[in-house]
Amino acid sequence: MKKYTRFKFQPCLPIGADGRRVTASAEHALVSKQAASEGMVLLKNENGALPLKKGEKIALFGKCSVAVYEGGGGSGEIHAPYKKNIFDGFEEKAKERKVRLYTGNKGFYEEHVRKEHLRVTGDSEHKGKYDDEYQAVQQMPMGDERINRNYELYQLFQVAEPELSAEDINAAASEADTAIITIGRISSEGLDRRAIAGDYYLSNTEKKLIDDVCAKFEKVIVVLNITGVTDVEYIAENPKISAILVSWFGGMEGGSAVADILCGDVTPSGKLTDTFVKSYDFYPTKDTFEESLDYMNYTDDIYVGYRYFETIPGAKDNVRYPFGFGLSYTNFEISNVLAGEEKGLITVSATVKNTGSYAGKEVVQVYFSAPQGKLGKPAKQLIGYKKTKLLNPEEFETVAISFKVNDMASFDDLGKIEKSAYVLEKGDYEIYIGNSVRDCAKQYTYTVNEDTVTEKLSSLCPPCKLEKRMLADGSFEALPLKEESFTFGVNTPNTAKAPEKETSFELVGDEITLDEFIAQLTDEELVDLVGGHPSTGVADTGCFGANEKRGIPAVPTADGPAGLRLIPNREVRTTAYPSGTLLACTWNPEIIYKVGECAAKEVKENNIGVWLTPALNIHTNPLCGRNFEYFSEDPFVAGKAAVALTKGVQSQKIAVSAKHFAANNKEVNRTACDSRVSERALREIYLKGFEICVKEADPWTIMTSYNLLNGCHTSESYDLITGILRNEWGFNGMITTDWGVKNDPVKEVKAGNDMKMHIGYPDELKEALTNGNLTRADLEACVKRILELFLKLD
Repeated sequence: MKKYTRFKFQPCLPIGADGRRVTASAEHALVSKQAASEGMVLLKNENGALPLKKGEKIALFGKCSVAVYEGGGGSGEIHAPYKKNIFDGFEEKAKERKVRLYTGNKGFYEEHVRKEHLRVTGDSEHKGKYDDEYQAVQQMPMGDERINRNYELYQLFQVAEPELSAEDINAAASEADTAIITIGRISSEGLDRRAIAGDYYLSNTEKKLIDDVCAKFEKVIVVLNITGVTDVEYIAENPKISAILVSWFGGMEGGSAVADILCGDVTPSGKLTDTFVKSYDFYPTKDTFEESLDYMNYTDDIYVGYRYFETIPGAKDNVRYPFGFGLSYTNFEISNVLAGEEKGLITVSATVKNTGSYAGKEVVQVYFSAPQGKLGKPAKQLIGYKKTKLLNPEEFETVAISFKVNDMASFDDLGKIEKSAYVLEKGDYEIYIGNSVRDCAKQYTYTVNEDTVTEKLSSLCPPCKLEKRMLADGSFEALPLKEESFTFGVNTPNTAKAPEKETSFELVGDEITLDEFIAQLTDEELVDLVGGHPSTGVADTGCFGANEKRGIPAVPTADGPAGLRLIPNREVRTTAYPSGTLLACTWNPEIIYKVGECAAKEVKENNIGVWLTPALNIHTNPLCGRNFEYFSEDPFVAGKAAVALTKGVQSQKIAVSAKHFAANNKEVNRTACDSRVSERALREIYLKGFEICVKEADPWTIMTSYNLLNGCHTSESYDLITGILRNEWGFNGMITTDWGVKNDPVKEVKAGNDMKMHIGYPDELKEALTNGNLTRADLEACVKRILELFLKLD
């Protein structure tokens, strides 16, 4: 097909084999299922409760056994042709005679869910409570009342757990030996969760259900169909609960994936990419997360997630399940560990042997412990990992993991050794190998004889209102308060000569250079190109471009990241893949790449050019409503997952838009909330995943975030966009704003933010050109990067 035909004419042409559609195809559903089963994490398995024995009689409990959460709300919500719940999965296993399934309470749960959905969303004849109140709430001024009402409205979709009668439980117990209880939690873009019963904690009704079922069944298994980290103390400590599986948001095949694991058709191999603690009160951000609508003070600094719990004195005792943890049905032995350094590269190799009786996969994790020195360091930091192939009993595999010595450096933002530089402090760097941050052993020591500057940079995005930050001993140090000062660079004018006659964009590269093409564009055309345009075809998030007269196509965009998101009235159903958190828990770049590749094919088949994914903000606090889209509390895992997804997507000549750049870790009042973070934490935690993705995968676009960063909106931050992203990391792609936020479009262009979505503000840009606040060179630089993106697309 001729270049840009899909964008210009929106042809209905399938791209699958033999002329079949790939969108929501059986092949893509299988990939979704494989990814789901590989990222679900087994937390508990007492006395060999799992896998279920062939023919075991089971009964299912909990409204989420029929109303599964396949994904979260907002831009990450995918409209799939179906979604398989836990009952669906086990009905398939019952047909295969792998289990005997009691279905007596299925109707009770289905009727409860139906009534609740009718009450909330209504039908063709009746308006639901949500639609009836939502618009009125949105007209309220930002404040506690509006936030509380929004939260209450969205919680309607949670569907409260109904109370099952004693008679119903007794009937199930008379027909089954094993109970499987599913507990669910959902969250959404635009809202944050709360540390209350029914959200972060179990509700009293859920506790009663667990108690009543445990009283009647010898074996009880709990499945957690949850958005992210949720309190598990009530079940983890309960001796009557034999097993716990975290199924996360498993996509459209999530219910089947759960059944596959519980029946032993798949051996669980997922590992946690977050730390589960014994109470929300133990998180270092419990006070700062909800301290203000207007800001969040990142006083925990670099001590995020396991970096806090493994380092700060006494914090270890508050962990229930550590980072990197996950059980299997089989056992593995890691042996023959070798490690060494050559030319600045440390390589670790180890032999992994399956010593158990089930086939399975193991994840070898490498951590380092740096000397505390003057800067202070986390006790351990992940620096490499490798997942094995499927190993049969007694089979083994040797894996090798390499990383640069300089990757162990820390950023000195105050000048304790060398200001604004990455530094390897003198001392011993100990290398640990194992299968979690807790279950790992020291295997190698690399010694640095003197303090060494590995990279000299500049002070960029410094905090101006963050008064203190945490140190490795749990105390705090005061930070200097700087005055807000935001500057912009100067763009070099395009000196190329415009062709004598007008030339189409389609001829760029053949008969004309891009600079020559841009030279012929008028100021009005440049202004128009840096703003979004209306959607075409089935797209509903607008287009980059366009200028029909100049032959510039309108390139449609689409939301992600759990699949191609098209709103229901487009009547195109797409594959719903697992959430970002689940994908990260696979620790498997190959399956994440495959998800990206398959999703990109659906994007292309529906004539869209840019998929708004991956989302790699950090799980700073478990209550962030959008955590399900994000990968981890750890920037290394997040970065590597983003690399795999980006490479998979862009292999199909579809652009990603890595988001949300940066420090967008809270949803409430997100367009006006200031993330106050030190330069060290910014570089080591909140930017590190983006840096890995940029340097290893070359994402073609990056999306700035809604929030302010140290007093400046990210889309207006020259320090962030040009200083760090372009000049330091070498990013040469296009940058777009997030959708619908009204920051200063002039400052955005001058900062290097190329595209304003979902619409532009041409009048303000024209006025700035007239009064000299903006130059043609500024606009030409942005348009050039936009059109360079277009040249990469198919």
